[in-house]
Amino acid sequence: MPRTRVRRVPEFNEVVYSEQHWSLLKSLRMKAIEIMRPLADKGITVWLHGSVARGDVWEKSDLDIVIPHKIPPYIVETIIDQAGFKPYAKYIVAATPTTTLKAYIALDEEERFTVSFPLAEYKPRELEFYKYGGVLTYEELLEDKRVPGVNKNLVLIVPTQRGHLEAPVIGYEDYVARLLNVSVEIVRERVEVLTKRDQVGRTGVFAKILLAPSESFEEGLERLFREKPLLRRIFSDLV
Repeated sequence: MPRTRVRRVPEFNEVVYSEQHWSLLKSLRMKAIEIMRPLADKGITVWLHGSVARGDVWEKSDLDIVIPHKIPPYIVETIIDQAGFKPYAKYIVAATPTTTLKAYIALDEEERFTVSFPLAEYKPRELEFYKYGGVLTYEELLEDKRVPGVNKNLVLIVPTQRGHLEAPVIGYEDYVARLLNVSVEIVRERVEVLTKRDQVGRTGVFAKILLAPSESFEEGLERLFREKPLLRRIFSDLV
C-alpha cells in the first residue's frame, strides 16, 4: 500500500480583483506616496506596510507608514508639518514591556493613516514582523510593486496580475517563512499571538499614552516612564 505523502505546500485559492478593488488600491497607494514623499525626499528610509503593500485592501484599510530606524521625533514632525499635513493625534505605544517603544502620528480623524517610528532601534525580530506582513520601500511603491505577506486573519497573500492567491498559514509555517524570507520563529510567534487573541479576545497593549497637542514626544516619554517605572528601567538609555 503506497504511503501518503504529507502536503508541504498549502492549497491556494485565487481572488480576482474587481475594477472597484483596483481603483481603491490605486487611491490608497496615491495617498501613501503623498505621505511618504516628503520623508523620502529628506533621505529618510520609509516603508509601506500591510494590505496596501500586498493588495488585499478594503474600504477601511489602514495606511501604515513606517520609518524603520530611530530618528529624532522633531525631524519627523517638522517634515510632516512642512508638507501640509495636520496631525490629529500623537501617541507612544509599548506593546509589551520589552518590545521597542514606538511613536505614532495619526494624520486623519479615524487614525487610519499613521506614520510610526521607533524611539530606540528595532530588534531584528521586530523588523522581521514588517516583512512578514508585507513591506514596500518608497521606491518600490513608485514602481507599483506588490509583495506577499500575511494578513491579520493568518492568511498568506501572494499577489498576481489578476489579484492574489491566498492560503492558510497554520500548518504551513515553514513554507510561509521560506516564501517571505523570514525566520519560522516569527511566523510561529504570530500564529500563537493571533490564535490566543481569537480564544481570549483582544488583550490590549502594555502601555499607550496620548500626547497633548503641545506635548513633545520627549515629554510624553518622560510621562510614560513616570506611569510605568518598569519601562524606565528597561529603556534607561532613553532617559
